[in-house]
Amino acid sequence: MDAHIQAKNLNAYYGGAQSLKDINIEIPRKQITVIMGPSGCGKTTLLKTFNRFLELTDSTRIEGDVLVDGQNIYERGVDVTEVRKRVGLLAQRPFPLPMSIYENVAYGMHIHRMKSERKEYRAAVKHYLEVAGLYEEVKHRLMSPATSLSIGQQQRLCLARGLAVEPEIILGDEPTSALDPVSSQNIEQRLLDLKQDYTIVVVTHTLRQARRLADYVIYMYMGEVLESGPAKEVFNNPRHERTRAYLEGQI
Repeated sequence: MDAHIQAKNLNAYYGGAQSLKDINIEIPRKQITVIMGPSGCGKTTLLKTFNRFLELTDSTRIEGDVLVDGQNIYERGVDVTEVRKRVGLLAQRPFPLPMSIYENVAYGMHIHRMKSERKEYRAAVKHYLEVAGLYEEVKHRLMSPATSLSIGQQQRLCLARGLAVEPEIILGDEPTSALDPVSSQNIEQRLLDLKQDYTIVVVTHTLRQARRLADYVIYMYMGEVLESGPAKEVFNNPRHERTRAYLEGQI
């Protein structure tokens, strides 16, 4: 496997409660990896260790290593801002910034000084809105407030905003859970298209969605990874009895 992300002996704690227990996994490059398992099993906690978002939560402690392209992102002296630029996060609910549609997409590029001329910003905003499948719907109102968009459009805007800072990896924390079926399908299609250029890791509580999206699967239970492997193998021939029970709807 060409592993883009590796977790080695990874443990995470909220106060005195251990949430992740000795995680050792590899996540393949330019595929969609789905992390699945019952509620409260540590899926989102694991996801947020991949871009150091977990440490934004009070009373968290992380032990072990997370390597992105072979570099331990928890090593002393690592630029956390750069880590979060390389590894973007699409949250459960969209959080558009309190500014225009255009400014939402351009914001990160301005912060990181990624362009030198206004026309370059305009071209980039158009490009990433097109990639997110939103440009045709908003091209005549780019200066309108982002909050005027529907929730499904807001999620695609947040995807465009994340892509605009040129990450290598996209994390999705149940990115369709707040959306209607049509909007969910739209986001899923965007992710399927994007895996040609990005490594994508998605947490989902919906088994049907996991089957639609996954190239690679990680199954978690009570803070542990019980099984991981290519999606076809896990879905068709699970090795662990708890994985089998989850796939059969018993858990």
